[in-house]
Amino acid sequence: MSKRPLTPMYVFFYLLFAPDTWRVLIGLAFAAWLTPSLIKPDMPSASPYVLFLMLGSIGWAVSAVPGKWIAGKLRGLVPK
Repeated sequence: MSKRPLTPMYVFFYLLFAPDTWRVLIGLAFAAWLTPSLIKPDMPSASPYVLFLMLGSIGWAVSAVPGKWIAGKLRGLVPK
């Protein structure tokens, strides 16, 4: 176990520098951008939610390289 205390700032910076955080944010933005344009009036009531989850998952899957790039650039801004 790590001797580093689990503080709110530690969690904040851990999330800021993690590539998966950026992948999730890119996936959510992708889904929020595309879902409204794909919803049709005759769709069942659960369809927009399923469509949002599907597009978010696709956005997360295709954003591996941008997520690593963003996290790497942010890590480079912090002095050693």
